[in-house]
Amino acid sequence: MGNAPIHRMDIVTLLVVGLVAGVIASLIVGGTGYGILGSIAVGIGGAFLGAFIFSRAGWQSPVSGLGGTILIATIGAAILLVILHVLTSARARA
Repeated sequence: MGNAPIHRMDIVTLLVVGLVAGVIASLIVGGTGYGILGSIAVGIGGAFLGAFIFSRAGWQSPVSGLGGTILIATIGAAILLVILHVLTSARARA
């Protein structure tokens, strides 16, 4: 068995962190929004990207708990949005 059960609160927390991080990142980066589902997806993707960058660089969030998770997810989501903007701009010009 060895697998930990996924609790509903974990999923809800992931969705809320994703939404908050995605919305804040889109406000920072600017441009058109991707809607609620897009913000959640960008925020969740940003959480993974931010965690990867922070762990590789040996950095820690200056804030602990949920606030630190949202901060790292927002930074990752902003980076992800910049990459998406660059890719969509390059595709539009081609």
